[in-house]
Amino acid sequence: MSIPRTADGIAAALLFARGRAEGLLLLPPTEATALHSFRAALICLPAFLGLRLLAWSHQGAPRGGLVLGLLAELVGFVLSWSGFALASRVMAEQAQRLGRWAHFLAAWNWSNLVQYLLLVVLAVPMLLGAPSWLNNALGLVALGYALWLEWFVTREALGVAGATAVMFVLLDVAIGLFIGGLSARIAGGG
Repeated sequence: MSIPRTADGIAAALLFARGRAEGLLLLPPTEATALHSFRAALICLPAFLGLRLLAWSHQGAPRGGLVLGLLAELVGFVLSWSGFALASRVMAEQAQRLGRWAHFLAAWNWSNLVQYLLLVVLAVPMLLGAPSWLNNALGLVALGYALWLEWFVTREALGVAGATAVMFVLLDVAIGLFIGGLSARIAGGG
């Protein structure tokens, strides 16, 4: 099997976003596909940086300075993507799904595109001066959707029960909270 084109990864992500598991058919179940899927991180990076800069424009720059803040956030970004990949491999092995892990990782990575797109779209009302209650409500809806999307991709790609898929989602949340807090602390913002 060949490595999918980036367009295939994006198409798979758009199918996952609508709850359609056939997006997996666009991603060959190989380690090469999993490795290629980290291109999704490169596609998400400008959105990530833009969202961080937007947050700092509203909350104030990190106390450690913009350069240290950006460096800490970049390191955190890389650690989040790679940390989850490594930790999820251990969990897949424990769930007796190691043979499906590469396929899962590819699906997981590409599905992050949808989550970043949603975050960027939700930044628009804030930029337009929407009331904070509306921004908070939209944020909660986005969080719920993102958790569902991660759960759906995990359940379908690994072929596990819903409760097992929840454990993978919780792992991602825990890693994200830990690394995000650490990055903020290093940048002097927490």
